[in-house]
Amino acid sequence: MDPEVPLVVPEVNPADVGRRPRGIIANPNCTTLSLIVAVGALHRAFSLQEMVVSSYQAASGAGQAGIDTLYAQLDKVAGSRMLGQRAGDLRAAVGDFGPFPAPLALNVIPWAGSLKDDGWSSEELKIRNESRKILGLPGLKVHATCVRVPVITTHAVAVHAVFAREVTRELAQEVLDDAPGVVLSDEPERAEFPTPADVVGTDPTWVGRVRQSLDDPRAIEFFVCGDNLRKGAALNTAQIAELIAAEIAAR
Repeated sequence: MDPEVPLVVPEVNPADVGRRPRGIIANPNCTTLSLIVAVGALHRAFSLQEMVVSSYQAASGAGQAGIDTLYAQLDKVAGSRMLGQRAGDLRAAVGDFGPFPAPLALNVIPWAGSLKDDGWSSEELKIRNESRKILGLPGLKVHATCVRVPVITTHAVAVHAVFAREVTRELAQEVLDDAPGVVLSDEPERAEFPTPADVVGTDPTWVGRVRQSLDDPRAIEFFVCGDNLRKGAALNTAQIAELIAAEIAAR
C-alpha cells in the first residue's frame, strides 16, 4: 500500500495509471476485485459512505495447494452419509487440512489470509485498505469478514453499502446494468442470481439480490460473484496493460 504506487481497477480509477512516480502499478487483491467494480459504479452515482462485507472465498484463493486439498477432502467424504453429524468427525475423516486451519469439505471456515493485530486477517484488512485507495476515500468505513467455502474457483461477497443519499432498488439496478464490467442477474422470483458455479470461467463481476435496506433508505444490499483467477488476477492486469499501451500510443 505504498502511497506512490497506484492500485488500479480500469473500470473504476483508470486515471491513476498516469500517476506512477515509482514506475510501478499494483493489482488489487482478488476479493477486492470481486466487489469493487460494482461498488465503484454505485459510488459514482450515490457517493459511498460505509460498507459492510462478508466474503465467501474459493479454495483456489489459497493457490494450487488449496485446490488440491479440497479435491482430496471431497474424495475422502464422498459417499458417506454420516459425516458432519458429530463434532470432530470431519477432522478425523479428512486428516490433512493443507493450507486451511480446518476441514473445508462439508464446512465453512471463518478465516482467510494471515493473522494481523487484534484478531483481524490479512484478507479482511486488504478489502478495507484497498477499497479506500481505489475509490479515493481514505476515511471510508469498511467492515469485512472473510470466510473460506468449499468452492474451487470464484469468490462471492455479500455487501451492505451506505450512501450519501437515498438509493432505491430500481435506481441501483439501473446503475449496475449500465456499468462496464458488470452483469446484473437479479430476478429472484425466477431464481436468477449469481452463484460461483454459474460464474466461474467468465470475466465480468456478476451482481444480484439487490435490495434497499429495510432500516435505512440510503443503504442497499447485494450479492457479488467474480472469478478470482480471471478478473481477480490475470484480466485486471491485462486491462492495466491496455491502458498503458494506449497512453504510449498517444504520445
